[in-house]
Amino acid sequence: MILMVAVFAVLLLLGTPIAFALGIGGIVGLWSMDVDLVVVAARAFTGIDSFALLAVPFFILSGEIMSRGGITDRLVRLAALITGQIRAGTAYAAIVSAVFFSGISGAALADAAALGQVFIRGMPREGYRVEYSAALIAAGSMIGPIVPPSILMVIYASVTQVSVIRLFVGGIIPGLVMALALAAVVRVQARGGRLPRGTIVITRAEVPRVLIEGALVMVLPAIIVGGIILGIFTPTEAGGVAALYAAGVSTLVFGTVGARELWDCLAGTARITASLYLIIATASIVSYVLTLGGIGETIRHLSEAFVGHPTGFLVCVVLLMLLVGIFLEPGACIVLFMPLLFPPSIALGIDPVHFSIIAILTITLGMIHPPVGLCLFVCCRIGDVSIFGVTREIIPFFLVLLAVVILLIAVPSISTTLPRLLL
Repeated sequence: MILMVAVFAVLLLLGTPIAFALGIGGIVGLWSMDVDLVVVAARAFTGIDSFALLAVPFFILSGEIMSRGGITDRLVRLAALITGQIRAGTAYAAIVSAVFFSGISGAALADAAALGQVFIRGMPREGYRVEYSAALIAAGSMIGPIVPPSILMVIYASVTQVSVIRLFVGGIIPGLVMALALAAVVRVQARGGRLPRGTIVITRAEVPRVLIEGALVMVLPAIIVGGIILGIFTPTEAGGVAALYAAGVSTLVFGTVGARELWDCLAGTARITASLYLIIATASIVSYVLTLGGIGETIRHLSEAFVGHPTGFLVCVVLLMLLVGIFLEPGACIVLFMPLLFPPSIALGIDPVHFSIIAILTITLGMIHPPVGLCLFVCCRIGDVSIFGVTREIIPFFLVLLAVVILLIAVPSISTTLPRLLL
């Protein structure tokens, strides 16, 4: 097992794609344990042989269609209508847009890429520093995996067998709390006129159109969550309905997507899904090696020290996930560690949704700090700025999101109340 970790670390340092680093490391681990390598194919297939995972490509497709259909601009205008031309109005609009877009894309990277094209390039024209704009969008993208629908939640559900809809509903209030926390940072930074006033103007004549188009877009997450809660369709069927609705609105109502664009969306969805499934499959091999190595028993024995102290266990999980998130992509983190950490959390009496939301949020934070920091790198690339400058600007946003994690640990009802009321 030590040899597997060493090989994996070396491959990461050499810049090997995460899926191949996991796969090769897992194979080396099995070989070092004298396990027949025929199990590699079996474990890889088992990792993606989940009905819940069938929802992933549908959610990706709906996000792709909405993104290519000019939905981002419509959400930005709706957000600008809400925030107005107050001090730091465009910064607030970026946060509101992040919440709106999270209900469509379900992925932090998609949020960072789509909103970055608008705000990172547009905010400097109003007087914001490019580094600040990139940091704000990167931090706002962390809301994506928390507000439903969330692709990471679907992966998490496939690994732990927690209800997808319970995770979706449980993420609503924490996602809004994250947005309020980011807005509080902007509020402090705007004091003394340090941030400019918003310049996005929505005339009175444009208001009805902005509201109608915004409502058509925001109906999508309501269809997904509401349909599942009412038992109209399963999460996988909800993904298909979401993709059909996105295609219908973008082609028939907005007229911004044609046959060529739909084909590009399908091709893009296939590429993203294939890469994601490959990571899950290879991570499953590594998870199997860890199980054979007895890491599960070790964690179980360690967790016994927290009997009667579940908060201490949660704090340790948060610290571990922050450390692991420095090196691993969130999907791989979930597949590798949640099968090991979730059972002890249940044994300690921690609510499954409470633990899950904390774990997903903490794992996601790895996307905004180096060296992996995918959202951070995407925003830096869009703004054509140094990662060091953006890292300095993102520190207050990162700290306040970490404070949200601590708040969730201290007040479980933030994530558990809504699932109990609705379900």
